[in-house]
Amino acid sequence: MKPTNKRLTERFMSDENIQPSLDGHLLQQAAEAYSTTLFRYALSLAHREDLARDAVQETFLRLAKADQAKVSHHLAPWLFRVCRTRALDLLRKEARMSPADDATLARAADVAPSPASRAEVSDSAAQALRMVETLPENQREIVRLKFQGGLSYKEIAEVTELSVTNVGFLLHTAIKSLRAAMVE
Repeated sequence: MKPTNKRLTERFMSDENIQPSLDGHLLQQAAEAYSTTLFRYALSLAHREDLARDAVQETFLRLAKADQAKVSHHLAPWLFRVCRTRALDLLRKEARMSPADDATLARAADVAPSPASRAEVSDSAAQALRMVETLPENQREIVRLKFQGGLSYKEIAEVTELSVTNVGFLLHTAIKSLRAAMVE
């Protein structure tokens, strides 16, 4: 089950262990604006819905505890950076904790879009998404952050800890590769 904005907000606001420094309205706005996009981004990194869901929930948990003055000026890059870190941490933790069995390998190999995603996108968009999966990981991540996350080059550079120039180069190379693949 995907996290919904309302469910996320209710969970954070009802948790007695959380004493949010952000007001509930700002947290709800952030959840409404970014939870779906963050989930897609985390899913693209983790390839498992449960890990992606955990990464997004932990991202908003950290947002609830964050200093509003430090976060509000660059909310989108902050959210994506925390989500990225959490998704990669969860992947590393899972890799250390359990040996891969057949079911785990089957889930990891199944990177096809979910039925809900297929319903949301047209055939050409689905084809483009498959082509994105063929890109090298660093280019895929930049493409996702730019087109699924809607981040600027500078914001992507903050998330990935790359230079703005390198982000531009990777994005240019990725788009050039995708165009060539679509022509074929």
